[in-house]
Amino acid sequence: MSVVTAETQGQEPGPPQLIAMHGWGGDSRAWRPWQVAAERRGWAWGSGERGYGPLAPRSPEWLPGQAGKSRRAVMVHSLGLHLLPAAVLEQADAVVLLASFGRFLPEGRSGRRWRTALQGMAARLEAGDGRPMLRDFLTEAAAPDPATLLPLGPGLDPSEAIDAQRLLHDLRHMETLSGLPTGFPAKARVLIVEAGQDGVVAPICRLLLRQSLPLAERWLIEAAGHSLLGADLLEPVLDWLERP
Repeated sequence: MSVVTAETQGQEPGPPQLIAMHGWGGDSRAWRPWQVAAERRGWAWGSGERGYGPLAPRSPEWLPGQAGKSRRAVMVHSLGLHLLPAAVLEQADAVVLLASFGRFLPEGRSGRRWRTALQGMAARLEAGDGRPMLRDFLTEAAAPDPATLLPLGPGLDPSEAIDAQRLLHDLRHMETLSGLPTGFPAKARVLIVEAGQDGVVAPICRLLLRQSLPLAERWLIEAAGHSLLGADLLEPVLDWLERP
């Protein structure tokens, strides 16, 4: 189902389009300030939703009939790069990677810590300990900032249900990742925004992402954790997207 609601513009170029995808344990509500700012600039907005919490799953789509006529960009956080449909990703002219990765588990002995963490999280989900586990993960993702700064999302409101099976499915998917996903656009402009205090993505995996995209522009936010809380990114990223 499309989440971009503007109508086809006939043969005229349509507005630039921006599609966002949240990461594991999050949902599309976190993009609300980005949506407001992007639409204020005249961008058509769409966002995907995995349905980890109260929001129904939805797959984003581009405006019909605008391929090659309007600028298309995607912005993802963390696992969001691997949750976008290949048909969406491959048509992007620009890609913004926020605390993201190609592969998640480092190879060999160096990956033991991250493999053990994934296995422990999966075991807690299977045992029905999903909400406390999710809160623990979100606290780690927010660090060094307090989790109270996180936007509303799955696991943060005790009155909202979480979908443990969807969380478990995508957690298992992380174990299988070996690099950039199918459909990654070879000719797109790429911006890598890296969190210097990221406790979720292994440093070697952040390095591997940079190496796999040698032409990408890199912004290192030294003091930020995985959730990039407190980083003044919204307007600078949109400015970057609007560059020729």
